[in-house]
Amino acid sequence: MSVWTIIVVILMLGLLVTIHELGHYWTATLLKIKAFEVSIFVGPKLIKWKNKKGVDFSIRCIPFGAYVLFTQLDENGNAIESDDPQLLVNQPRFKRLLVSLAGPLMNIILGIVIFAVLNVATGFTSLDIAKAPEGSQLYSQEYTVGDTITAVNGHKVFTQLDYYYESEIAVNQLQDLTLTLKSKENGNQYDVKLVPEVGERPMIGVTAITSCDNKYNAWEIVGVDENQNGGKPVLKAGDYLISVDGKATCDKDFNDFLATRNEGDTMKLEYIRNGETYTADCIKTMIRYANPRGIYLIAYRVDSVPQFFRSLGYAAKMPITVSNVSVKSIRDVFVGKEEVYNMVSGPVGVTTAVSDVVDNVDETVEQKVISVFILCGYISIGLAFTNLLPIPGLDGVQIVLIIAEMIIGRHLSKKTENIINAVGFVLLVALVLFALASDVIRIFIGG
Repeated sequence: MSVWTIIVVILMLGLLVTIHELGHYWTATLLKIKAFEVSIFVGPKLIKWKNKKGVDFSIRCIPFGAYVLFTQLDENGNAIESDDPQLLVNQPRFKRLLVSLAGPLMNIILGIVIFAVLNVATGFTSLDIAKAPEGSQLYSQEYTVGDTITAVNGHKVFTQLDYYYESEIAVNQLQDLTLTLKSKENGNQYDVKLVPEVGERPMIGVTAITSCDNKYNAWEIVGVDENQNGGKPVLKAGDYLISVDGKATCDKDFNDFLATRNEGDTMKLEYIRNGETYTADCIKTMIRYANPRGIYLIAYRVDSVPQFFRSLGYAAKMPITVSNVSVKSIRDVFVGKEEVYNMVSGPVGVTTAVSDVVDNVDETVEQKVISVFILCGYISIGLAFTNLLPIPGLDGVQIVLIIAEMIIGRHLSKKTENIINAVGFVLLVALVLFALASDVIRIFIGG
């Protein structure tokens, strides 16, 4: 893990938390609610000033957090009680609710803005289908190039992320897949059923880009079958497979050479991972396979007004997509389709994800910047939903308390608030420990 990774993670989380807290402050200002201090980042003050309304602003030296004070504190750091009608605590419940919701909402808006800028600057992947290659499952079906995927196996999709989950994770490549398409000509919807042609043969167990037009002159691995090497995969997506038993993968007769190996034979794989060359033994395993589905999504450049607004539409759907996939992923854990440690990611997991991007020697600086911003967009939207959890320190607990007050028509008793906070604190500790444990397990599992 490089110093750059640490810097990027700190700046990213600092930005996301700052925008979150400014959302609370800006909403309070619009509702004429008094704030006493706005701190951007934490630690010793670097710059400080006071605005016309008497609010103390400061930029601090550690870019890892932010906060807004809506209550005046005494010398010991305790809140000073007051009947001042401008204080947040003395505001009508609907105003307090709006202020609490503003932080998560700002994170959602930031995520949308990030994806909108990326879509305009680099283009966007639509849900329009391209021409299917000959021999694929889609090739033999009746469809029109440019028609839009609206559902997969009856599950509505909003962006390419939904599509990827429903077509690659929710089902495997050996299962039937039904696409619901919307005609670009008349807007009518129709179904296309893809039925795989299934076979079985001894294989390495990878999906790869075999064009070899990369700096390593090797196969670029884009997917690895879970049954590779007898269920203990050697390769990972992102690796470059150079040779098998000394035979270069980019040789014209490589596939003929590979066919001479039998099930159970041990092969010596030479591959590159993040710029380093490795060798490992891999057992050639009997793997069931299917002909490719042949579904390719069309990517567009924003070069017209209609495409501009369409790119914004896909960006605006990202919060729906993230929440949709998150809920389904959590469901997969409870039904046993996914490991429980893959449900939550903590700071270590975020740092590892950023490290995979920043420290990847096979990507250009431009590619790394784009990838980091994509991560930032996903994390911002994810933070919004996380902050809605009813846990102390998060906005969710205040939202729950305010809604409870609205329902019963009065303030909750101090005892009830203490019980809610105590339960929430236990949940917070459990969540932090679980996230940390999940991050560590993923690191060890990933090798």
